[in-house]
Amino acid sequence: MQSSVRQFIEWSAQELGIQLKFEGEGVGEKAVVTAIDGDKAPALNVGDVIVRVDPRYFRPAEVETLLGDPSNAKQKLGWVPEITVQEMCAEMVAEDLKSAKRHAFLKANGHDVPVSVEEGR
Repeated sequence: MQSSVRQFIEWSAQELGIQLKFEGEGVGEKAVVTAIDGDKAPALNVGDVIVRVDPRYFRPAEVETLLGDPSNAKQKLGWVPEITVQEMCAEMVAEDLKSAKRHAFLKANGHDVPVSVEEGR
């Protein structure tokens, strides 16, 4: 099964109780928060833009689709996936949320905790 970047974004948002609407096309495409359910995204508000396309991350020879083939790993190593891509996404979001909560707790209690942020946004 092939998954798109958009699906991964939607799954991630869903794990945090965030509903999104995608607007625009190509380089002008963005994801806007349309609703928030629960308390997993306290810093967000309806109307916030949380995803934008950034041409700096385009590959020089971009292709329409990339698809991995796990047949060698299955055949030669006996590997079989234990979770789906959507389950993996949920695990990743849960770990990031745990890290964000830890950071917020330390910051609220007077600790200066560095956060990695990309420049030029």
